[in-house]
Amino acid sequence: MKKWIIGLCSLLLAAVLVVVGIGGYALWRTNGAIQKMQQPTKTIKKADRVDTLTKNSKPIAILLLGTDTGALDRNYKGRTDSMMVAVINPKKQQTLLMSLQRDTPIYVNGQMVKLNAAYAYGSADSSIQQVEKLTGIKLNGYALINMGGLESIVNSLGGVSVTSNLTFTEFGHSFINGTTYNMQGDQLLAYVRERHFDLPNGDYGRQMRQQQVIKAILAKAVSNPATIFNQRFFNTVSANVLTDMSFGGFKNLALNYRHALNNIQSDQMRGTGAMINGQSMQLMSQAEKDRVHNELESALQ
Repeated sequence: MKKWIIGLCSLLLAAVLVVVGIGGYALWRTNGAIQKMQQPTKTIKKADRVDTLTKNSKPIAILLLGTDTGALDRNYKGRTDSMMVAVINPKKQQTLLMSLQRDTPIYVNGQMVKLNAAYAYGSADSSIQQVEKLTGIKLNGYALINMGGLESIVNSLGGVSVTSNLTFTEFGHSFINGTTYNMQGDQLLAYVRERHFDLPNGDYGRQMRQQQVIKAILAKAVSNPATIFNQRFFNTVSANVLTDMSFGGFKNLALNYRHALNNIQSDQMRGTGAMINGQSMQLMSQAEKDRVHNELESALQ
Protein backbone atom coordinates (compact mmCIF):
# COMPACT_ATOMS: atom_id res chain seq x y z
CA MET A 1 0.00 0.00 0.00
CA LYS A 2 1.33 3.41 -0.91
CA LYS A 3 1.28 5.83 1.98
CA TRP A 4 1.92 9.49 1.53
CA ILE A 5 0.58 12.78 2.55
CA ILE A 6 -0.76 15.97 1.04
CA GLY A 7 -4.07 17.83 1.12
CA LEU A 8 -5.05 19.99 -1.83
CA CYS A 9 -8.44 19.34 -3.39
CA SER A 10 -10.27 22.53 -2.39
CA LEU A 11 -7.53 24.77 -3.78
CA LEU A 12 -7.04 22.54 -6.81
CA LEU A 13 -10.70 22.51 -7.77
CA ALA A 14 -10.95 26.26 -7.25
CA ALA A 15 -8.12 26.58 -9.77
CA VAL A 16 -9.99 24.24 -12.11
CA LEU A 17 -13.04 26.49 -12.04
CA VAL A 18 -10.88 29.52 -12.73
CA VAL A 19 -9.51 28.03 -15.92
CA VAL A 20 -12.70 26.49 -17.30
CA GLY A 21 -14.35 29.88 -17.53
CA ILE A 22 -17.59 28.85 -15.81
CA GLY A 23 -19.56 27.97 -18.91
CA GLY A 24 -21.20 25.39 -21.16
CA TYR A 25 -20.38 21.70 -21.05
CA ALA A 26 -17.31 22.41 -18.98
CA LEU A 27 -19.45 23.86 -16.20
CA TRP A 28 -21.84 20.90 -16.24
CA ARG A 29 -19.01 18.37 -16.02
CA THR A 30 -17.33 20.20 -13.14
CA ASN A 31 -20.63 20.42 -11.27
CA GLY A 32 -21.15 16.68 -11.62
CA ALA A 33 -17.69 15.91 -10.25
CA ILE A 34 -18.22 18.12 -7.21
CA GLN A 35 -21.63 16.59 -6.45
CA LYS A 36 -19.99 13.16 -6.23
CA MET A 37 -17.51 14.47 -3.67
CA GLN A 38 -19.94 16.11 -1.26
CA GLN A 39 -20.07 14.84 2.32
CA PRO A 40 -21.60 17.51 4.60
CA THR A 41 -20.38 18.28 8.11
CA LYS A 42 -22.47 18.82 11.24
CA THR A 43 -19.87 20.76 13.22
CA ILE A 44 -19.81 23.90 11.09
CA LYS A 45 -22.83 26.17 11.36
CA LYS A 46 -24.54 27.16 8.13
CA ALA A 47 -23.69 30.84 8.61
CA ASP A 48 -19.99 29.97 8.97
CA ARG A 49 -19.66 27.63 5.98
CA VAL A 50 -17.60 28.28 2.86
CA ASP A 51 -20.75 28.29 0.73
CA THR A 52 -22.20 31.15 2.77
CA LEU A 53 -19.08 33.25 3.31
CA THR A 54 -17.86 33.11 -0.28
CA LYS A 55 -21.06 34.73 -1.53
CA ASN A 56 -19.82 37.92 0.11
CA SER A 57 -16.11 37.39 -0.62
CA LYS A 58 -15.22 36.89 3.04
CA PRO A 59 -11.92 35.27 4.15
CA ILE A 60 -12.27 31.55 4.78
CA ALA A 61 -10.34 28.83 6.63
CA ILE A 62 -10.42 25.31 5.16
CA LEU A 63 -9.03 22.15 6.73
CA LEU A 64 -7.09 20.08 4.18
CA LEU A 65 -6.73 16.39 5.04
CA GLY A 66 -4.90 13.46 3.45
CA THR A 67 -5.87 9.92 4.43
CA ASP A 68 -3.16 7.27 4.52
CA THR A 69 -4.98 4.16 3.33
CA GLY A 70 -7.18 2.78 0.58
CA ALA A 71 -10.12 4.24 -1.27
CA LEU A 72 -12.76 6.47 0.24
CA ASP A 73 -15.36 3.68 0.42
CA ARG A 74 -13.05 1.43 2.45
CA ASN A 75 -14.17 -0.04 5.78
CA TYR A 76 -11.12 1.33 7.59
CA LYS A 77 -10.95 5.12 7.41
CA GLY A 78 -7.25 5.48 8.04
CA ARG A 79 -5.43 8.36 9.68
CA THR A 80 -4.95 11.81 8.25
CA ASP A 81 -1.16 12.00 8.15
CA SER A 82 -1.42 15.33 6.34
CA MET A 83 -3.30 18.16 8.03
CA MET A 84 -3.14 21.76 6.89
CA VAL A 85 -5.25 24.85 7.46
CA ALA A 86 -5.62 26.96 4.32
CA VAL A 87 -6.74 30.55 4.88
CA ILE A 88 -7.84 32.22 1.64
CA ASN A 89 -8.31 35.99 1.86
CA PRO A 90 -9.63 37.74 -1.27
CA LYS A 91 -9.20 41.21 0.23
CA LYS A 92 -5.49 40.71 0.88
CA GLN A 93 -5.21 38.55 -2.27
CA GLN A 94 -3.25 36.04 -0.25
CA THR A 95 -3.47 32.38 0.84
CA LEU A 96 -1.76 30.96 3.92
CA LEU A 97 -0.98 27.24 4.25
CA MET A 98 -0.35 26.25 7.87
CA SER A 99 0.87 22.66 8.28
CA LEU A 100 -0.08 20.95 11.54
CA GLN A 101 2.08 18.26 13.14
CA ARG A 102 0.38 14.86 12.93
CA ASP A 103 2.04 13.69 16.19
CA THR A 104 0.54 16.47 18.31
CA PRO A 105 -1.14 14.84 21.36
CA ILE A 106 -4.92 15.28 21.72
CA TYR A 107 -7.58 13.64 23.88
CA VAL A 108 -10.41 11.57 22.42
CA ASN A 109 -12.87 10.06 24.89
CA GLY A 110 -10.37 10.69 27.68
CA GLN A 111 -7.58 8.85 25.87
CA MET A 112 -4.40 10.51 24.63
CA VAL A 113 -3.87 9.92 20.90
CA LYS A 114 -2.15 11.71 18.05
CA LEU A 115 -3.84 14.46 16.07
CA ASN A 116 -3.83 12.34 12.91
CA ALA A 117 -6.06 9.79 14.67
CA ALA A 118 -8.97 12.21 15.12
CA TYR A 119 -10.44 11.27 11.74
CA ALA A 120 -10.12 7.54 12.38
CA TYR A 121 -11.94 7.93 15.71
CA GLY A 122 -14.81 9.81 14.12
CA SER A 123 -15.03 11.70 10.84
CA ALA A 124 -14.17 15.02 9.25
CA ASP A 125 -16.23 16.58 12.04
CA SER A 126 -13.98 15.14 14.74
CA SER A 127 -10.88 16.38 12.89
CA ILE A 128 -12.44 19.84 12.59
CA GLN A 129 -13.24 19.92 16.31
CA GLN A 130 -9.69 18.95 17.30
CA VAL A 131 -8.03 21.42 14.93
CA GLU A 132 -10.29 24.23 16.08
CA LYS A 133 -9.36 23.42 19.68
CA LEU A 134 -5.65 23.33 18.81
CA THR A 135 -5.53 26.54 16.77
CA GLY A 136 -8.27 28.55 18.46
CA ILE A 137 -9.91 29.54 15.16
CA LYS A 138 -13.18 28.59 13.47
CA LEU A 139 -12.98 26.48 10.34
CA ASN A 140 -15.40 27.00 7.45
CA GLY A 141 -14.99 23.77 5.49
CA TYR A 142 -12.82 20.77 4.76
CA ALA A 143 -11.40 18.80 1.85
CA LEU A 144 -10.12 15.24 2.22
CA ILE A 145 -8.20 13.27 -0.38
CA ASN A 146 -7.44 9.57 -0.64
CA MET A 147 -3.69 9.17 -1.01
CA GLY A 148 -4.04 6.05 -3.15
CA GLY A 149 -5.65 8.17 -5.84
CA LEU A 150 -3.54 11.32 -5.69
CA GLU A 151 -0.79 9.76 -7.79
CA SER A 152 -3.37 9.30 -10.56
CA ILE A 153 -4.58 12.88 -10.16
CA VAL A 154 -1.08 14.28 -10.59
CA ASN A 155 -0.38 11.91 -13.49
CA SER A 156 -3.53 13.17 -15.23
CA LEU A 157 -1.94 16.63 -15.15
CA GLY A 158 1.18 15.32 -16.91
CA GLY A 159 3.24 15.79 -13.76
CA VAL A 160 4.22 18.97 -11.91
CA SER A 161 7.43 21.01 -11.88
CA VAL A 162 9.14 21.00 -8.47
CA THR A 163 12.61 22.17 -7.43
CA SER A 164 14.08 19.78 -4.86
CA ASN A 165 14.94 21.35 -1.51
CA LEU A 166 17.13 18.41 -0.46
CA THR A 167 19.69 15.96 -1.88
CA PHE A 168 18.60 12.37 -1.17
CA THR A 169 17.61 9.01 -2.64
CA GLU A 170 14.30 7.42 -1.75
CA PHE A 171 12.64 4.30 -3.23
CA GLY A 172 15.08 4.25 -6.12
CA HIS A 173 14.65 7.91 -7.05
CA SER A 174 17.48 10.40 -6.54
CA PHE A 175 17.06 14.15 -6.05
CA ILE A 176 19.64 16.95 -6.00
CA ASN A 177 19.05 20.11 -4.00
CA GLY A 178 18.25 23.03 -6.33
CA THR A 179 17.45 20.82 -9.35
CA THR A 180 13.99 21.11 -10.95
CA TYR A 181 12.10 17.93 -11.91
CA ASN A 182 8.83 17.24 -13.68
CA MET A 183 7.49 14.89 -11.03
CA GLN A 184 4.77 12.29 -11.33
CA GLY A 185 4.07 8.71 -10.31
CA ASP A 186 6.55 7.00 -8.00
CA GLN A 187 9.03 9.87 -8.28
CA LEU A 188 6.53 12.32 -6.79
CA LEU A 189 5.62 9.87 -4.04
CA ALA A 190 9.27 9.39 -3.16
CA TYR A 191 9.83 13.15 -2.97
CA VAL A 192 6.93 13.94 -0.63
CA ARG A 193 7.49 10.90 1.60
CA GLU A 194 11.13 11.56 2.48
CA ARG A 195 11.81 12.54 6.09
CA HIS A 196 14.54 10.22 7.40
CA PHE A 197 17.46 11.88 5.56
CA ASP A 198 16.16 15.42 6.13
CA LEU A 199 18.04 16.27 9.31
CA PRO A 200 17.31 18.01 11.54
CA ASN A 201 13.93 18.81 9.95
CA GLY A 202 12.51 15.27 9.79
CA ASP A 203 8.74 15.35 9.38
CA TYR A 204 8.80 19.14 9.20
CA GLY A 205 10.94 18.87 6.08
CA ARG A 206 8.37 16.53 4.62
CA GLN A 207 5.69 19.12 5.29
CA MET A 208 7.72 21.66 3.31
CA ARG A 209 7.80 19.29 0.34
CA GLN A 210 4.06 18.73 0.62
CA GLN A 211 3.50 22.47 0.39
CA GLN A 212 5.88 22.70 -2.58
CA VAL A 213 3.77 20.17 -4.47
CA ILE A 214 0.50 21.96 -3.66
CA LYS A 215 1.90 25.17 -5.10
CA ALA A 216 3.22 23.33 -8.15
CA ILE A 217 -0.16 21.75 -8.86
CA LEU A 218 -1.91 25.10 -8.65
CA ALA A 219 0.69 26.69 -10.91
CA LYS A 220 0.21 23.92 -13.48
CA ALA A 221 -3.58 24.15 -13.34
CA VAL A 222 -3.69 27.91 -13.84
CA SER A 223 -0.96 28.13 -16.48
CA ASN A 224 -2.26 25.44 -18.85
CA PRO A 225 -6.01 24.67 -18.68
CA ALA A 226 -5.75 22.01 -21.40
CA THR A 227 -3.74 19.75 -19.10
CA ILE A 228 -6.51 19.49 -16.50
CA PHE A 229 -9.67 19.84 -18.56
CA ASN A 230 -10.14 16.21 -19.52
CA GLN A 231 -12.50 13.44 -18.49
CA ARG A 232 -9.76 11.35 -16.89
CA PHE A 233 -8.88 14.21 -14.55
CA PHE A 234 -12.46 14.81 -13.41
CA ASN A 235 -13.18 11.10 -12.96
CA THR A 236 -10.04 10.63 -10.87
CA VAL A 237 -10.72 13.66 -8.68
CA SER A 238 -14.37 12.79 -8.00
CA ALA A 239 -13.43 9.21 -7.07
CA ASN A 240 -10.81 10.21 -4.51
CA VAL A 241 -11.98 13.41 -2.83
CA LEU A 242 -14.56 14.27 -0.16
CA THR A 243 -15.61 17.81 0.83
CA ASP A 244 -18.51 19.65 2.45
CA MET A 245 -18.34 22.43 -0.14
CA SER A 246 -20.98 22.72 -2.83
CA PHE A 247 -20.58 23.62 -6.48
CA GLY A 248 -21.73 27.14 -5.58
CA GLY A 249 -18.93 27.46 -3.04
CA PHE A 250 -16.31 26.36 -5.58
CA LYS A 251 -17.75 28.74 -8.15
CA ASN A 252 -17.54 31.62 -5.68
CA LEU A 253 -13.93 30.70 -4.96
CA ALA A 254 -13.13 30.75 -8.65
CA LEU A 255 -14.81 34.07 -9.33
CA ASN A 256 -13.76 36.03 -6.26
CA TYR A 257 -10.67 34.33 -4.80
CA ARG A 258 -8.47 33.51 -7.80
CA HIS A 259 -5.94 36.29 -7.11
CA ALA A 260 -5.48 35.00 -3.55
CA LEU A 261 -4.63 31.57 -4.96
CA ASN A 262 -1.75 33.09 -6.94
CA ASN A 263 -0.04 34.29 -3.74
CA ILE A 264 0.52 31.37 -1.34
CA GLN A 265 2.49 31.74 1.89
CA SER A 266 3.62 28.73 3.93
CA ASP A 267 4.16 28.07 7.64
CA GLN A 268 4.25 25.20 10.13
CA MET A 269 3.25 24.59 13.72
CA ARG A 270 6.46 23.27 15.32
CA GLY A 271 6.81 21.33 18.56
CA THR A 272 9.35 19.46 20.65
CA GLY A 273 9.76 15.69 20.45
CA ALA A 274 8.88 13.53 23.47
CA MET A 275 8.04 9.89 24.21
CA ILE A 276 4.70 9.51 25.99
CA ASN A 277 3.31 6.08 26.86
CA GLY A 278 5.63 4.54 24.29
CA GLN A 279 4.52 6.89 21.52
CA SER A 280 6.58 9.54 19.77
CA MET A 281 4.80 12.87 20.23
CA GLN A 282 5.38 16.50 19.29
CA LEU A 283 4.53 18.77 22.20
CA MET A 284 3.37 22.28 21.31
CA SER A 285 4.31 25.08 23.69
CA GLN A 286 1.70 27.66 24.56
CA ALA A 287 3.89 30.26 22.86
CA GLU A 288 3.79 28.25 19.60
CA LYS A 289 0.04 27.76 19.85
CA ASP A 290 -0.38 31.48 20.39
CA ARG A 291 1.89 32.28 17.44
CA VAL A 292 -0.05 30.00 15.09
CA HIS A 293 -3.39 31.30 16.35
CA ASN A 294 -2.31 34.90 15.85
CA GLU A 295 -0.99 34.24 12.35
CA LEU A 296 -4.17 32.47 11.28
CA GLU A 297 -6.34 35.18 12.78
CA SER A 298 -4.28 37.85 11.05
CA ALA A 299 -4.65 36.05 7.72
CA LEU A 300 -8.43 36.03 8.24
CA GLN A 301 -8.64 39.80 8.79
